[in-house]
Amino acid sequence: MDPKFVELVGSHLQFLNDRPLTADSPLRDLGLDSMRSIDLLFAIEDVLGVSLPDEDLNDATFATAGSLWRAVSAARAATGTAPETA
Repeated sequence: MDPKFVELVGSHLQFLNDRPLTADSPLRDLGLDSMRSIDLLFAIEDVLGVSLPDEDLNDATFATAGSLWRAVSAARAATGTAPETA
């Protein structure tokens, strides 16, 4: 997960506090509800310049930071927008 992604996702997690965001971090447990998911989705588009395909807009994609990162990375690869780090 790249630092920009970690910072972006962390800013939408009201219960993350000072804990590190890892690939296994459960986003729902950290405060990502349906409204915050929509805000995060728009932020990903604005900040990272990538849109997730409709088939990735599901609970599995937003389950953990790692699953969301994999979807973002795949969308970047599909559009030719390379991530800063893998």
